[in-house]
Amino acid sequence: MYVIRVPGDSGPAGIIGTMRRRSRPITAVLRRFLVTLLVTCACCTAGAAEQLVRLEGCTLVPTEWADGDSFRIRTSTGEEHTIRLYGADCLEHHVSGETDARRLRSQRRYFGITAAKADAGASIEFAKELAARASAETRRVLARPFTVHTSFADGRGDGRFKRIYGFVFDAEGRDLAAHLVSAGLARAYGVSRSTPAGESGDDYRAVLQDLELQAAHHGIGIWAHTDWNALPAERRLERDEERELRRAIDGAALPAGLVLDPNTATRDELMRLPGIGETLADRIIERRPYRRLTDLLEVDGIGPTAYRKLKPLLKLGADVDAETPAKPAE
Repeated sequence: MYVIRVPGDSGPAGIIGTMRRRSRPITAVLRRFLVTLLVTCACCTAGAAEQLVRLEGCTLVPTEWADGDSFRIRTSTGEEHTIRLYGADCLEHHVSGETDARRLRSQRRYFGITAAKADAGASIEFAKELAARASAETRRVLARPFTVHTSFADGRGDGRFKRIYGFVFDAEGRDLAAHLVSAGLARAYGVSRSTPAGESGDDYRAVLQDLELQAAHHGIGIWAHTDWNALPAERRLERDEERELRRAIDGAALPAGLVLDPNTATRDELMRLPGIGETLADRIIERRPYRRLTDLLEVDGIGPTAYRKLKPLLKLGADVDAETPAKPAE
């Protein structure tokens, strides 16, 4: 047990002298600890995602193009937004181009339903039917006014349509993304972030993955049509083709003057950059906003070497000062 006395207290000189000698290292250690703590907090604040805004009393706006995970809403104040769900990915319902077709093929391989019917054409149409079920389920669940939590982060995939990412909860408080995954109508895939309840993006993704595993085990929804013997080969083929495509993109000359803003570039635009596939593009989107280009080093998969290759092709927009530190979130 130590007796702590400050200089000036009464007591033997030996005790005071000993305390003075011991106080220096203790004070120095405490000072270093506080500095480290402050720096850590500042970094966490700088990298924190934008605050979510709660929009209550939202209603669906009927459209011809809506999917289970992407749809138009109207807020209680009359504003309209196209919402893209965090964390869940439904089969493409409306295929209007090569990008959509490739994505549907990738989804079919993921679920192991490429050969669900006698020929390729019939299998594709069957996948679209399953996608239509997800769209119908979303309409059913959101038939009554619902709540959206969003930071208005840009959720465009191919740049043709303005979308924002959001968490959607039905009139009973159920998470729509989790419901679709549990029903076997979506896979746990895509952009994630911290939830309205404070759960980290990684934890939210893990929860959805567990729900997906449960749905697959019980053969619910799309999983009822999975060819489990063929699934490993289908997924391997998708990975092989993705690597081949990646090599072709990385080896091709980039368009003259290509410069992207990491805060606003679409997923497909980011995938034009060297070494950026769909997964890494989603991670870049998850970490938005970026105050400085060096913040990209916090993205899992972007190290110093990759950053040096990307830096000449990136530029922050005029509304963000790339030279000033990030402001703490309010």
